Amino acid sequence: MRSRSVRALITAMAAAACLAFSQAPAAPPPAAPDFGPNVTVFGPATPRAAIQRKVDEVFRRQERDQFGPAREALLFKPGTYDVDVDVGFSTQVAGLGMSPDDVTIRGAVHAGAGWRQGDATQNFWREAENLSVTPASGTDRWAVSQAAPYRRMHLRGDLRLDDGGWASGGFLADSRIDGQVRSGTQQQWLTRDSGLGGWTGGTWNMVFVGVRNAPLGTFPHPPYTRVDRTPRVREKPFLYVDRAGAYRVFVPDVRTATRGTTWERGARQPGSSRPLGRFLVVRPGTPAGRIQAALAHGKDLLFTPGVHHLDRTLRITRPGTVVLGLGLATLVPDRGTSALSVADVDGVRVAGLLVDAGPVASPTLMEIGPPGAHRRHERDPVSLHDVFFRVGGAGVGKAVRTLVVNSSDVIGDDLWLWRADHGSGVGWTANTAAEGLVVNGDRVTLYGLFVEHYQRRQTVWNGEDGRTYFFQNELPYDPPSQAAWSHGAAKGYPAYEVGGRVARHEGWGLGSYGHFTADPRVVADRAFAAPRRPRVRFHDLVTVSLGGTGTIRHIVNDTGGPSDATTNVAYLRSYP
Repeated sequence: MRSRSVRALITAMAAAACLAFSQAPAAPPPAAPDFGPNVTVFGPATPRAAIQRKVDEVFRRQERDQFGPAREALLFKPGTYDVDVDVGFSTQVAGLGMSPDDVTIRGAVHAGAGWRQGDATQNFWREAENLSVTPASGTDRWAVSQAAPYRRMHLRGDLRLDDGGWASGGFLADSRIDGQVRSGTQQQWLTRDSGLGGWTGGTWNMVFVGVRNAPLGTFPHPPYTRVDRTPRVREKPFLYVDRAGAYRVFVPDVRTATRGTTWERGARQPGSSRPLGRFLVVRPGTPAGRIQAALAHGKDLLFTPGVHHLDRTLRITRPGTVVLGLGLATLVPDRGTSALSVADVDGVRVAGLLVDAGPVASPTLMEIGPPGAHRRHERDPVSLHDVFFRVGGAGVGKAVRTLVVNSSDVIGDDLWLWRADHGSGVGWTANTAAEGLVVNGDRVTLYGLFVEHYQRRQTVWNGEDGRTYFFQNELPYDPPSQAAWSHGAAKGYPAYEVGGRVARHEGWGLGSYGHFTADPRVVADRAFAAPRRPRVRFHDLVTVSLGGTGTIRHIVNDTGGPSDATTNVAYLRSYP
């Protein structure tokens, strides 16, 4: 009897313990990180009216604030939302799912140009990422120019790329457009690794790399350049929320011979996930010394929206470091240094940043690898995604060069280097900047390269086996005279120069435009300069004299052209 009583007691105690365990409260979800006041996170339980009120408030502030210091990120957790999001300056709208289809916007996520009566040629610095959108009207609009990526998007409808007036350049990647893209008056555009329901229109230079259902036609009528597969690419890192509610950053791997998106039909994305605890969350005012100390202790960096002033160069020396910005986070080197330098190491990712030149001239604003770098990084290269540079516009800014790439195997994925032609602190002797991009490394590949208004050469390529898929350039508007913009016997400077010792180089879909407003008599002898060798090749080039103000005599070396007051647009199918 005693043994039966003991067994019964043990059984009863075990049952009570199981009941107590089953009634214990579930573990609370992880606490939301503090991203600061310029990041707003919406969840499915957020009232619809509150979401609409907030996005409208941000747009009212940012619609015309082209050069102001405000920065915003509007982030949506997985779920469905009925909201119309109008995206203004310095604003990022993004989903927090692992797939764009994890976040559905029923309404719109759009950029228009009502503030300039439909002219979208100044619709810069805004982003839409990692969302699915079902447009209420059946058509959404992304009427933008440079520095306005439309990335990892699923649009269940049509997409229009203008707002009735001119638009001047854009970037679409890793996206699915179920309907038709209507380019309208959009002048030039790069679409990479995406799927389209259709495409109509084109002005000067529309490039499709690794795109399913890219439009047919032969350059220049229509002005389409098609490359069937993307040779080698890495997608941009992105912030997301996992099933437990924890914030993480997904870091994609390099892929080769790609076509279409990374995420459709439940595809498993190659890459790895990092907990947010591995990142220093950098808010405006964080001292550069503290940021550098975090890097030294193995931290990655997540820059929150705002303007981050630096009194020294941030030096990335650890392989695999991720530097990710939210909401067009802006770095300003105040003391004439570089904002960021990367050692000659593997796998660094730099994404989502705007670098603004400071008032003291920097030798370079960003440097990838030291001079003389020689290591191979083919398996795990440095990559740059949605990285933009500005010299002037927000105030006086100066730099000798903007971006210098010394390391080999680097991948660039949507870069805009801009010496300002309007805004504050603008003038031939005010926002001085000699050269935009200088590439010294070998096997560097760039997708979506925009370089504008530098006072000498816009792009200089000295490394071997370089590749550029889409190049858009405007020569400087403001040379005060031909004498001020000449070197030796040559008039002007080329927009894109391949070094005389280079034996192998290739470019697809390259355009350069002249608009010499300070002195319309100014001439550029050529837009592109390169040694005439069998393996230095160009495909589908265009030059334009905007409004016939100024002359570009030749397209490449002494071939093609002119673009002038009589013949505004000149094309060249291939060179040599």
